[in-house]
Amino acid sequence: MTSRGVVLRLIGCLVLVMSHASFSQDAAQIARAYHQAETARIVSDFRAFLSLPNVAANYADMQVNAEFIQRYIAKRGFSSKVISAGGAPYVIAERLGAEGAPSVLIYAHFDGQPVIPSQWSSPPFEPTLWSDNPLAAGAYMLPWEQDVFDPQWRVVARSAGDDKAPVIALMAAIDALVASGDMPDITIKLFLDGEEERGSPTLAGVLAEVASDVEADLLLFCDGPMHQSGRRQLVLGVRGSMTVDLTTYGPNRPLHSGHYGNWAANPSETLMRLLVSLKDQSGRITVKGYTDDVRPISAQEVAAVSAMPRVDALIKRDLGLSESEFAGERLENAIMRPAIVVRGLSGGGVGAEARNIIEPSADASLNLRLVPGQKPEAVLASLKAHFERMGMTVSAKEPALGTAREKHVKMVARPGGYRAFRTPIETPAVSQLKGILDRLGDQETLVTPTMGGSLPIYLFEDNLDAPIVILPVANHDNNQHGRDENLRLANLFSAIEMYAEVLAGLAQRPR
Repeated sequence: MTSRGVVLRLIGCLVLVMSHASFSQDAAQIARAYHQAETARIVSDFRAFLSLPNVAANYADMQVNAEFIQRYIAKRGFSSKVISAGGAPYVIAERLGAEGAPSVLIYAHFDGQPVIPSQWSSPPFEPTLWSDNPLAAGAYMLPWEQDVFDPQWRVVARSAGDDKAPVIALMAAIDALVASGDMPDITIKLFLDGEEERGSPTLAGVLAEVASDVEADLLLFCDGPMHQSGRRQLVLGVRGSMTVDLTTYGPNRPLHSGHYGNWAANPSETLMRLLVSLKDQSGRITVKGYTDDVRPISAQEVAAVSAMPRVDALIKRDLGLSESEFAGERLENAIMRPAIVVRGLSGGGVGAEARNIIEPSADASLNLRLVPGQKPEAVLASLKAHFERMGMTVSAKEPALGTAREKHVKMVARPGGYRAFRTPIETPAVSQLKGILDRLGDQETLVTPTMGGSLPIYLFEDNLDAPIVILPVANHDNNQHGRDENLRLANLFSAIEMYAEVLAGLAQRPR
C-alpha cells in the first residue's frame, strides 16, 4: 500500500472512531434529555408494572404479568411469545435490526419473592413513593402527584429492585433513541423469566424449545444490585444455590418438659448440634469434602477485587455490625467462597407462644451457596456423610416405626439447585463493555468477579454460544427479598442512559 493509501486509511479509521464516540456520547445525552422530559410517564409505567402481584407460584398472576409485558414491548417494535414448560410463563421477544446487525440477548426476571404484607410499611403490591429507604430514620411517604421527582426518592413495592426495573428502563431507552431518530442498528432479544425466585425450575425445558430463537453475540443478565460504593460495575459471575431442609426427631408425641426433660431426646437440641457442627467459630466450613472441588481464584480475579473501593467499614456501620465473619476479610472476597447459611429453624413456640414442651420434631432450612467447581450432588453427598459421622441415620423420609427416632435426620434437597458460573476476566466482551460504560461518567467501571447471589446462568452457558456478563442496575440497599423492597429513582434514570449507551456501543462492534 502506498504512503498516500496508508494516510487515507488512517483518516478513515479516525473518522469512524470519532463518529463512534460522538454517536455513543449522544446516546446517553439523548436518553437523559428524554427521561427528564418524560419522568412522570416513565415512573407511572413502572408503578403500573409493580402493581401486578408476581409471586411465581401463582401462575395466573404471572400470566397477567406476561401479558402486560407483551403489550408494553410491542409498542417498541418487539414481537414476542409466551412459553411455559410446566411452570410459570416466560416471555421471549425480538426487535430485529438489519440483516447481519450485531445482536444482544437481555435476560431479566419479572417474578418476585413471596410477601408478608403485615411486615411492610406500605402494601407490597400498591407501589408507594418514599423520601428515602423506608427502613431509614426519618423516611416518609410522598404523594404520587409531583411536578418534579427527586432522584433520591424511592419507589417501594415487591420487585422494584429485583427485578422489574430493567424492562421499564430498556423500553424507555429505546423510546428515547427512536424519538430522536438515533436508534442504532442492532437486534435486541429478550429472555424474561417468570420463575427465577423459585430457582427457575422449568428453565431447561424452555431453553430446549427456544435456544435457536435466542442466539446472540452477547448475553446480558440484567439483575442484582450495584456495588455498595454506587459505582457502575460489570459482574462476571454468580454463586450456585441449593436449598436443603432438615428435620430431627424426638418422642412420637409432645412431652411435658418437667416430667421428661433431661431424659427424652429433644429434637431442637439435636438440630442445634448438627447446625453448629457445620462451621467452626471463625465461620469456616468444617464439612469434610465440601470444598474439595472449588476452582482456585485466578490472579486476574484477585487483582480485580484489589482494585475495587473498600466498603466494609461503611457497610458495618450501616448494618450495626462490629466485625465480619472472618475478621478483616473484605466482602468481595467473602462471596467468592462457598457458604452454608441457616435460613431458619423451628422447634416450638417462643415468647407468648412458648410452652413447657419437648416437641416431636424440629426443622431447619439451609441455603447452600456454591462457587465454580462445586456440583450440587457432590456437596449434598458431603453433607450427608458429615451427619452420618455424627452418628445420625440420614434419609429423605421420616423414621420408620420402631426405629431410633432421635438418631434420624430427614434431609431433603429442594428442586432447582444449580451450580455457579463465572466468565473469565480476559474475555474480549468484558473489556468492550467496560469501555462502553466508562464513557458514562468520570469514574472507571468496576469489574467484579462475582456477586453473592445466584442466577441460573449455567443453563445458558450449556445451551448458548455467547459470552455472558451481568449488568446490575438496582441500588445496593434495595431491601431485596425483604420488606419494603425499593428502587432509588436515580438508579432507574441512570439505567435508561446506560441501556442507550450499551445499545449504541454494541451496534458499532466490528462484525
